[in-house]
Amino acid sequence: MSDEQQVGVASVEPVPLWRNRRFQLLWTGSAFSMLGLEISLLVYPLAVLAVTGSPALAGVFGGLHMAAGMVASLPAGELCDRYDRRRLLLLAETLRVVVTLSVVAALVLAELTLVHLVVAALLLGAVQPLGGSARMLMVRAVVPGEQLTTALTQEEVRSHAASMGGPPLGGFLYGTAMVLPFVFNAVTFTLSFLCVLFVRPAPPQPRPVDQGESSWQRMLSGLRATMAKPELRGVLLFTVLMNVASAPFGLISVVVLEEQGVSSGVIGLAMAGMAVGGLAGTFLVKPIHRLEPGRVMGVMGITTAVLVALLGLPLGPWWMAGVLFLLLLGVPAMRILVDLLIFRQVPDELRGRVITAAMTMYGVGSALGMTGGGLLLEYLPSPWAAGGLAALVGGCTLFALTMRGFRGLRWPESGSADTVEQR
Repeated sequence: MSDEQQVGVASVEPVPLWRNRRFQLLWTGSAFSMLGLEISLLVYPLAVLAVTGSPALAGVFGGLHMAAGMVASLPAGELCDRYDRRRLLLLAETLRVVVTLSVVAALVLAELTLVHLVVAALLLGAVQPLGGSARMLMVRAVVPGEQLTTALTQEEVRSHAASMGGPPLGGFLYGTAMVLPFVFNAVTFTLSFLCVLFVRPAPPQPRPVDQGESSWQRMLSGLRATMAKPELRGVLLFTVLMNVASAPFGLISVVVLEEQGVSSGVIGLAMAGMAVGGLAGTFLVKPIHRLEPGRVMGVMGITTAVLVALLGLPLGPWWMAGVLFLLLLGVPAMRILVDLLIFRQVPDELRGRVITAAMTMYGVGSALGMTGGGLLLEYLPSPWAAGGLAALVGGCTLFALTMRGFRGLRWPESGSADTVEQR
């Protein structure tokens, strides 16, 4: 069955998104889950620090969380293309609830250990690509193709609102009582589970499995499909570059502000510029997408290079907040551009593997960016380190713009794998 037929089954009479009960349930559950994840990224390292007293070990949570997610991404895509995505999403939320409640119990019994927290980091990281991919694919099953861009824009609103509200809320709860943010997260993950439980998308269609391929070959098929098409390959590699560039934004900002003697509280306020910029950028998705995609990526690359260079200027926290705000303005448009140009151009039976292949490459890009940014800051003054990163982004963008295939990218026609919403 084609995607258009599936959309027809899922929504016989298209209704406005605010009246689409299944999408709103998914959106609400996703908001709860994202808020819990944002709080987790703050409070788990704090818990490690409380248990061990070691800042180095406190950093282990983030590293293990990211590593587990990268390792699990390709298998998660294979699972999403073979099994019922709703059940997989319910499984992911169940695991999050169980892991979080285990930490609550250990805290109540005063038996929380580093090993317990390390296992929690691995499990939460490993389940993230499964839940994220299954949720993204479920949205497609309950939203008509012509409304998908608007639906994804609302998802961006949720993501950036959680990024803005999660850390302050987590910090407040942790400061009140160490166990409170974990109790709160157990509730948010449970509410997300309940929202998904009441979503009834169209019955899943049987997905053929090539018996001649090994599991490893099937897991890599999403990456092969993307890299085989020059236009998809160009978009993927460019957006991986943008992930390399964006990963050290926070690190550069913190180092520059600390060198100016700015307090940690004010640094936190300045860093909130990223979340505010991403949230504001959701209103720019449609205007930005009136440009051709090659031009969008070219403008994003050049402006990112200029703004990264400006990050290194020691002009105070409000300057930094403004630059971070501008850097994140185009991120929602870029994320939805990837959806339009890559994810909607592949058949549904391969889409889970394509999504997780892209997530894996983005994760590798982010890791390289953080490592490279840290090395630049270690051996160069911060303005020069920011300038070096800016030069890399600008140079790669200018090279991409010399390629006719990149400059000539066009938005997909309606009637492709998903119907493209009118811009």
